[in-house]
Amino acid sequence: MKRLPATAAGLGLRRSMLPELDVCNELPARVDFFEVAPENWLGIGGRLGKTFRRYTERFPFICHGLSLSLGGPDPLDEIFLQRLKGLLDEHGIVLYSEHLSWCSDGAHLYDLLPIPFTEDAVKHVAARIRRTQDILGRRIAVENASFYTPLASELSEPEFLLAVLAEADCELLLDVNNVYVNSVNHRYDARAFIDRIPAARVAYLHVAGHYHEAPDLIVDTHGADIVDPVWQLLDYSYRRIGTRPTLLERDFNIPPLPQLLTELDRVRAVQARAVDRDLPTPLHAVI
Repeated sequence: MKRLPATAAGLGLRRSMLPELDVCNELPARVDFFEVAPENWLGIGGRLGKTFRRYTERFPFICHGLSLSLGGPDPLDEIFLQRLKGLLDEHGIVLYSEHLSWCSDGAHLYDLLPIPFTEDAVKHVAARIRRTQDILGRRIAVENASFYTPLASELSEPEFLLAVLAEADCELLLDVNNVYVNSVNHRYDARAFIDRIPAARVAYLHVAGHYHEAPDLIVDTHGADIVDPVWQLLDYSYRRIGTRPTLLERDFNIPPLPQLLTELDRVRAVQARAVDRDLPTPLHAVI
């Protein structure tokens, strides 16, 4: 299986970007890997299918799922997982990740909803992750989620996250923006959260922009430039866990490609500073 260098910088691939990407001569030097939602590419043939194949043959890819509903009450969608396995294997996908959330109850709810931080939820989610890994024949990574309302909380957010990782024996997609968003919305220290993350579990990182609804409320939109506090938290994360492959997410208000690549260059600059500090950086991502 392909591995990503720990200093890889990647971009979330959206179909609207393809016209610019297709004519960008700088692409191989500016983007180390891409990430896509597999739901958007399953069963896609014709011109778009050929385009996707052309990119997966040139670049490493991660698939970041939207619909598995790991925390949901419905039975795990094993038919979807079998189709997903075919896509991952056919295109040599480096890693599959999913949100630590739920999004279905009899039907898809088209939102990523938070999971109560309870011992029962740990067991429920971990069992579904283990089954997912059995079907896919590979370990997956789960992403710490943003949430906006207090939950039933026998455990703190980091206690819940660490318990799921241990019980499921899976990897972590550490979303640095989500840590920052939750730290503002729920009044905790973002750096203290990062301090509790086991470095050996972290497969890769996400960074993104967000929207300030109010001074004490941030909405995780992936629709704006990354703000300085998130850049600072990314730098701190590298100091604590070492550099990791890092993906720039942009889902809405997508700017012209040169602007995206400039922001991705800033990811590289933060990674380079971490390497210059002689941090304990692994040769490859833990996947």
